Amino acid sequence: MKAICWFGKEDIRVEDVPDPEILNPRDAIVQVSRTAICGSDLHLYDGYIPTMERGDILGHEFVGTIVEVGQEVQNLSAGDRVVVPFPIACGRCHYCGDQSHALCDNSNPNAWMAEQAFGYSPAGIFGYSHLYGGYAGGQAEYVRVPFADVGPTIIPDGVTDEQALMLADVFPTGYQAADVAGFEPGSVVAVWGCGPVGLFAIKSAYLLGAHRVIAIDHLPERLDKARSQAGAEVLNFEEDPILDALRELTGGRGPDVCIEAVGMEAHGGGITDWYDKAKQTLRLESGRPHALRQAIMACGKGGTVVIPGVFGGLLDKIPMGAAFSKGLTFKMGQTHVHRYMDTLLDTVKNGDVDPAFIISHRVPLIEGPAAYRMFQHKTDNCLKVVMTT
Repeated sequence: MKAICWFGKEDIRVEDVPDPEILNPRDAIVQVSRTAICGSDLHLYDGYIPTMERGDILGHEFVGTIVEVGQEVQNLSAGDRVVVPFPIACGRCHYCGDQSHALCDNSNPNAWMAEQAFGYSPAGIFGYSHLYGGYAGGQAEYVRVPFADVGPTIIPDGVTDEQALMLADVFPTGYQAADVAGFEPGSVVAVWGCGPVGLFAIKSAYLLGAHRVIAIDHLPERLDKARSQAGAEVLNFEEDPILDALRELTGGRGPDVCIEAVGMEAHGGGITDWYDKAKQTLRLESGRPHALRQAIMACGKGGTVVIPGVFGGLLDKIPMGAAFSKGLTFKMGQTHVHRYMDTLLDTVKNGDVDPAFIISHRVPLIEGPAAYRMFQHKTDNCLKVVMTT
């Protein structure tokens, strides 16, 4: 089969690789129909996530058709059309029982590696380094899905493959960011980053009762989509003094909730931006937390900072004094996709949200390397790339 494989920083290739096989009785094989490039895939592409190995198959957002199941998989059959959550969950451990599937105790075969980095191991993730299990990803014609009696969800009639694809990661990630914020009546929310996760955080905030949402980015096409299709007020951080503007827009109180949907490669301005880029290049800092710093400083007293943006290691110059003095609450982590799947499928099926609105480009899998370059540089107004196999 053909698959998009990692060979080094900014070096990915479409290669012929062996077809996956059933290895365990709870496995399934999925023939991929649609797969997508996620913003967090760029952290692999840019070389900032460790433990990648040459030839690793990328991709954690995919939908397709079941072609084979292991003997213990009783809830799926060949021919079922499914969407697969990006975290791999056993369904039987303490954390899965608590619906915290991204913290599964049993799905990362390299737990020892993650424990050295994080203290404890999170769940395994498709196509996202050996730190998260070394699983082959879904940017391929076929993929092996472990614990298939728990993860893959049958796509109902009336929901397209493209719509369901957004439920593998970005829609639930934006929704979880809004959900864990715990909005009070009249809440004002600020969202940093108008990429796919940020846009879904805006949509979800309104679904869950937010009064106002203010979106922050610098790319005109993303700000326009946040305003025209997600209903947010918008600020351009290259033109607007963000902290002053947010204070003015909120009557001096600041946002009640600040959602940092950018992650470890945030863009900023001034000396801190140069400082972060230099330290990240020298691997003295794992990420560029400009947006996170700004969210902490902007958040109103007693507010909540939610971090769906991916961070992989150590950060510098975080204003913890401001967080402490204002009594902020932090919520963060990988998304418990399984928890939200049924709710969001109903939201799509009922016509409340069409998640395909974020798709900007559709290309065949063979054009994956060019699509990565386009997405990295945000050329041609690239927001979300979907690849067909």
